[in-house]
Amino acid sequence: MMKQTTFLWVLLAGLLMIALPAQARLVIEISGGVEGAMPIAIVPFASERVYDDRISTIIHANLARSGRFAPLAQDRLPAAPTQADQLDFARWRALGMDHLVIGRMQPQAGGQVLVQFQLFDVLRGVQLAGYSLAVPPNRLRKLAHQISDIVYEKLTGEKGAFDTLVSYVVVEQVNDARMFRLAVADADGHNEQVILSSREPLMSPSWAPDGRRLAYVSFEEGRSQIFMQNVATGQREKLAGFSGINSAPAWSPDGRSLAMTLSRDGHPEIYIMDMASRQLSRITNSRSIDTEASWAPDGQSLVFTSNRGGRPQLYQQALQGNRPHGPPRRLSFEGNYNARGRFSPDGRQLAMVHGEGNRFRIALLDLESRQLRLLTDAGMEESPSFAPNGSMIIYASERHNRGVLEAVSADGRAHQRLGASRGDVREPAWSPFIGP
Repeated sequence: MMKQTTFLWVLLAGLLMIALPAQARLVIEISGGVEGAMPIAIVPFASERVYDDRISTIIHANLARSGRFAPLAQDRLPAAPTQADQLDFARWRALGMDHLVIGRMQPQAGGQVLVQFQLFDVLRGVQLAGYSLAVPPNRLRKLAHQISDIVYEKLTGEKGAFDTLVSYVVVEQVNDARMFRLAVADADGHNEQVILSSREPLMSPSWAPDGRRLAYVSFEEGRSQIFMQNVATGQREKLAGFSGINSAPAWSPDGRSLAMTLSRDGHPEIYIMDMASRQLSRITNSRSIDTEASWAPDGQSLVFTSNRGGRPQLYQQALQGNRPHGPPRRLSFEGNYNARGRFSPDGRQLAMVHGEGNRFRIALLDLESRQLRLLTDAGMEESPSFAPNGSMIIYASERHNRGVLEAVSADGRAHQRLGASRGDVREPAWSPFIGP
């Protein structure tokens, strides 16, 4: 496992990632249901069996893994309506269903598929949402995620995050050598793309706010350097290759700046790069190790990890533009290790790796009450990253000597595991919402 007591090693954690056999797509395992989840039925769409991606199955899986819904098992459906005039709401009420999703698919000229769906309130017998859209067959899975987002938002009042992406690093063994792969996949683990392969470590992916670019650290030239890469085109640019450490890139909310850790002037310190001019501003100045910066959603401050108090803890630095404004303020006090702080999208909470003894767990710090709440208990967790709607946190863990990704709901009730069928997965980062 990557976690070690030497704090500087955290800075370069990708160097020692475990190498295991080649990986395949991520497979999601939901560990138990959630009490109080909303009952809902998703009926198979008419004609969906003709296509590889069955929309109803994808919607069912999405809603189930959110922890907010309890979809009815397919073998318990009392009927298979595909349009409103076929509905007998009393049958669905008898099963305790609150809501119902039905739909149909029809081939169109030019190879398109017309998908229609409707969401109903079973108790009142009324339609809550209904849409019709034509897409090519290879876009059906994306459309299923978009429908899932519509259902989620309509029933919870919060924006859904199923039509988003996750990035992560995979290590595989090839001819007695380690290969590092930076990959991107749908939030449910499907449609994996490897955007970079290297025999040297890759680490710390960070999404730009447009959801189209990643900044990351690569050791492919024998030392740490920070690159920016377009996910779709593969075009990339080196941003930082100074002497010493170049690590932990983090985009500002407006995409105009990139925070990073550099040791160009001696000790590892936090810097901000203006992306238009490529000019650097030094933010911290101490004899300690300052690293792992993360921006507040309003762009007015950074949280970072520092051992300036003797052990790794989280500090917040106010900003005025790309300059420090006043001294940093310590945020974490419980435990002997608090690191990798990440703001929730609303800026009210801070996810972190919380260490006590040799156990490292994902925790949430309420920034108003200062209360710390543990979300996981395996004791080998790291690298938390919020979903863009704040509902879930993805993180890296270790199970049976293998690196896996796991996710936990922000309230700690819903858990899921995203393990590759083969391989070792690390360094997750959840994308922002992605535009059309």
